[in-house]
Amino acid sequence: MLSRMRLFTGLALPAHIIAPIETVMNQLREIAPLRWSPLENLHITTKFIGEWPEAQLPELEDYLDKMPKPRPFTVTLARFGFLPNPHHPKIFFAAVHADAGLTKLAKNIEDTLATLGIKKETHPYAPHVTLARVGQALSPAQALREKIAELTKNGVNLEFGTFKATEFHLYQSKNSQYTPLATYPVAKETC
Repeated sequence: MLSRMRLFTGLALPAHIIAPIETVMNQLREIAPLRWSPLENLHITTKFIGEWPEAQLPELEDYLDKMPKPRPFTVTLARFGFLPNPHHPKIFFAAVHADAGLTKLAKNIEDTLATLGIKKETHPYAPHVTLARVGQALSPAQALREKIAELTKNGVNLEFGTFKATEFHLYQSKNSQYTPLATYPVAKETC
């Protein structure tokens, strides 16, 4: 039987971004019984690949290595949101604000992997960091919205920081853990 891996590409978050997210998440966990993401799994997905034959992993890695890459770009995480919307939430996320480099990277990965037969996304790229999965009940989402409003009113900073993205990773998702399999630098900046 052919062994398969569940894969995606994405950006890791540096510690100085995760620390303030953790502080706020700890306050929100108390009031909303959701399926919270482990801190070590927090990332920005650039492309969900899905199931891939393990024997063909070197080919996938080679394509990612040789694809065109943007120059380093700036990413800021600030505030929260719900997908698909606040009235029917399935995902609670930290919002990602980035310059055009992130969108360009996601598009290059999408186009490159399409040549390997990986299906292109039908929706526009919308970067975010999944903090929790809401499930069926709407009351936790309402409690989250109220707590976030309270935190904002009390002056809690919901801007989690900025970093320069200089690389992205190919990850394996297995048993609810995300493991980087390969790291790819973005194009070098010229002086």
